[in-house]
Amino acid sequence: MDCIIIGKTIRKYRLEKKLTQAELAAVLNISDKTVSKWENGRGCPDISLIGELCAVLGADITSVLNPTASVPEKRSIAMKNCKFYICPVCGAVLTSTKPAQISCCGHILEPLEAHKAQDEQKLCVEISDGERYVTADHPMTKNDYISFVALCCGESLSISIQYPEWSVSARFIGSGKGTLFWYSKKDGLLYQYC
Repeated sequence: MDCIIIGKTIRKYRLEKKLTQAELAAVLNISDKTVSKWENGRGCPDISLIGELCAVLGADITSVLNPTASVPEKRSIAMKNCKFYICPVCGAVLTSTKPAQISCCGHILEPLEAHKAQDEQKLCVEISDGERYVTADHPMTKNDYISFVALCCGESLSISIQYPEWSVSARFIGSGKGTLFWYSKKDGLLYQYC
C-alpha cells in the first residue's frame, strides 16, 4: 500500500463530502491528528476502520486502498513510456514500459526511437462502431514493408503484425484517443495521434 496515494485519495473524498478533518475524525471516533497523518502520507488507516471510513466518504474500498486501479491515467503514463524493439534476426517485436535490457536471438536490442509521421507517411484510420480500422497505401515489398502496427490507448497496447507483399490492415477495439505506432523497414518507428 502506498500511504501517500491513499492519503491523497482520502483527502479528495473528504473534500468532496465537504467534511473537515475534525468532522471526519469525530464520525470515526479518532483524533483529527490521525486523519491529518493519513492525508500527509505518514500512515495508513487501520484495517478495522476501512469499512466505516469508506462508508462515510461514499467510496468503495478498492478506490481508497488501490486508487491507481480506478485512475487510468496513472497506468497510461507507463504506456506513454512504452519502448519498442525489433530483433534483426527473427523480426520479433518486443516492448517494455520501464527501462530494461532486452535481448533476442543472442543480440542485445536497443529501443527504437519514434519519429512523428509526416502527412505523406500517416496511416489511414477509420473509426466505426467502437473500432479503429487502419490501412495504408504502402508498397509492402520484401525490402520495404511495415512489420507491425500498434495502438497505445489508455492503459493498453495492441499490436498487429504485418507481412511483406500483403496490404497493411489492422483492426483495434476502442475509439478513445490514442497513439498509433508502426515500424517501416525504410523509415523506422513512426507514430501519429488518432
